[in-house]
Amino acid sequence: MAFTKLSIRTADADASRGSISAAETDIWTIFRALRDARSVFGLRPGHIQTLQAMLSFLKPGHGETVFASNDSICQRVGGIDERTLRRHINRFVELGFIKRNDSSNRKRYRVRSSSGECISYGLSLTPLLQRASELIAIAHEMENNRRDRIFVRKQILTKLAHLEEHDPSNTFINHARRALRRKLSLTEYHALLADTGKECQTLYTPDNPPETVELPANDGQTVRHQSMSEEEKKDLDSNTGNEALKPDLLTSVCDQATSFSTERLRDWLDIENHARTLAPMMGIHPETFEKAKNAVGAQKASCAIFIMLQLGQRIRDFGAYFHSITLGQRQDQFDPVALIKRLSKTAMQTA
Repeated sequence: MAFTKLSIRTADADASRGSISAAETDIWTIFRALRDARSVFGLRPGHIQTLQAMLSFLKPGHGETVFASNDSICQRVGGIDERTLRRHINRFVELGFIKRNDSSNRKRYRVRSSSGECISYGLSLTPLLQRASELIAIAHEMENNRRDRIFVRKQILTKLAHLEEHDPSNTFINHARRALRRKLSLTEYHALLADTGKECQTLYTPDNPPETVELPANDGQTVRHQSMSEEEKKDLDSNTGNEALKPDLLTSVCDQATSFSTERLRDWLDIENHARTLAPMMGIHPETFEKAKNAVGAQKASCAIFIMLQLGQRIRDFGAYFHSITLGQRQDQFDPVALIKRLSKTAMQTA
């Protein structure tokens, strides 16, 4: 476009609004504001294209009236038919953005008197320009709302990724992702963020907090307690954590891992040997499995293999995930019993 600004000052406008800022006198700033806020006024992209074509006929210093014929405007829009053009113009007139100043023969032109007075017959865009402040404010508010929705959405996605990494079988994840496929309002995004935050908090809230055990005051017993080896502590913790988990329950729930076995897995030793076989197939180095076994115990490491294979595509990287829950910072958060119970419940619901 060859110009950027038009003078839209009138006597009434100067009296009521004072001086007009540069942003208000920039015709394309006003146009972009209406374009961004078009949904508020029920305008479609075709309306905006028509308005853009009409604005392109204005010349600096020649007022705010479009004198071009309907045929010329149609060609500049891109070849729309005249009936569509009239419908678009009527819509702008209804909204108060355009005013018709028709001559007796419906032609569009300007006449001047000898004293310099001027009468313009055509499509006046002065009403649009006079509503510059309103349009810019609406567009600014919509842009802020859009940015806030994106900001909250990113927070939700971050929390969902965190939740999916620690508790892939959580049914809330699918519910939240389905909700995010819709066009939500800012209020709905905030509500979903709050629900996601509450769901994440459950990861750090143990269902059965450990009971406080008082150590005997006897020196001999205290010395024996302190001299307990790290391996004994590990085995004790492993037995306590897996006490409620039976081999039959694990093999029946994690049928994906069981299906790779040619023989029936009768006990934890069979399960461990089968897990050791599955690990390299999942991209987990045998040495990593042995380290995990030494770190969290054979049962917990084997359960991790079975559970991960059951979750399948929910886990993007088996190797990294296995390392995280057995050797990494999430080692203490990995609870095979709770996961097996959730998987069993989910299987029953989908059956």
